[in-house]
Amino acid sequence: MLYYLYEMNHAVLAPWRAAADAGLNFWKNPANPLSSTQMGRSMAASLEMFERGTRRYGKPAFNLGPAVTEEVVLSRPFCQLLHFKRDGAPANAPKLLIVAPMSGHYATLLRGTVDAMLDHCDVYITDWIDARAVPISAGPFDLDDYIDYVMEFTRFIGPNTSLMAVCQPSVPVMAAVSLMNAAKDPATPAAMILMGGPIDTRRNPTAVNRLAREKGADWFRGNVIMKVPPPHAGFMRDVYPGFLQLGGFMTMNLDRHIDAHRELFWHLVEGDGDSAEKQTEFYDEYMSVMDLTAEFYLQTVEKVFVNHDLPRGTFTHRNLKVDPAAITQTALMTVEGERDDISGVGQTEASHDLCTSLPASKKLHYLQPGVGHYGVFNGSRFRKEIVPRIASFVKANAKV
Repeated sequence: MLYYLYEMNHAVLAPWRAAADAGLNFWKNPANPLSSTQMGRSMAASLEMFERGTRRYGKPAFNLGPAVTEEVVLSRPFCQLLHFKRDGAPANAPKLLIVAPMSGHYATLLRGTVDAMLDHCDVYITDWIDARAVPISAGPFDLDDYIDYVMEFTRFIGPNTSLMAVCQPSVPVMAAVSLMNAAKDPATPAAMILMGGPIDTRRNPTAVNRLAREKGADWFRGNVIMKVPPPHAGFMRDVYPGFLQLGGFMTMNLDRHIDAHRELFWHLVEGDGDSAEKQTEFYDEYMSVMDLTAEFYLQTVEKVFVNHDLPRGTFTHRNLKVDPAAITQTALMTVEGERDDISGVGQTEASHDLCTSLPASKKLHYLQPGVGHYGVFNGSRFRKEIVPRIASFVKANAKV
């Protein structure tokens, strides 16, 4: 019912958004002598804030510039594999598959990650599809399917590919790599980079981890799973709605978001276009969210955050036990942020203890000082301090 109310609210506000757009055009029109006054800028800022606060943010584009081409090289019902090429990139650059998180935001949240790695690698990324846009006739999508997608995409790209998992996919990527090593798959990845991921959330648990453990999967099943309403293509599919996930993100740092929007308003009033543009770009991305299939979300909560199946040795894929000790060919690098409040320090590093068959020469851990969760894969410190380490690790372990 809540999803239906959300859609009704959006529809009810449509005329008001249209009126706000019309008013915004009036108050920002250079031909209007009042547009340059304090009153005119205040009216325009108020209308823009209303429109931004009530709009539905669609899927953003990567927009990496004219020198970068983007191509869909493989499509599946719940994901498409994107390949990026930058003009002038070396032909022998190592292949890198970035596995984007399926945790509410689109893969474009990793735009900066892709852009930075294009200087060093031949980059692919998993572009997950909003579950409300997938017809129920396409069937379910769970954690086993996620792992299957990772293995299929890796095989499609070919041997000597390295995998980079950002946050949530760290567990399924480690599972996929374990299975491929155990099967001696010819496409077994050369290297695996896990960044800010919940490998073992018993270590240094965060508020997110504690909430999942205290509530349990049954609570989430009864309180956050809803059916997609019409007119979406995924009508009647059980999902964890993106707007609920966004609400959770926002309330974790509510004061910070309120202050940011207050600053945005005054930047608009003062005509500080550069500062306003930076904040609007961030929130255009941050507010763009997608629904997750219920089965995938609930299995992730139960297996990763409640039962800790991977570190306890009880994780399975299609009834086959997943054993990270089977990893002998894939080098392991982990990256954590000192101030990460999503995946606590030590949770990703725990993967080294699970990969008991890997020699120390094939393992590397790096803790980035002074950054939180998003700083692990984006921002100036990511580019200057983390990317060179990842690029060096991938190159050192590529089998050329």
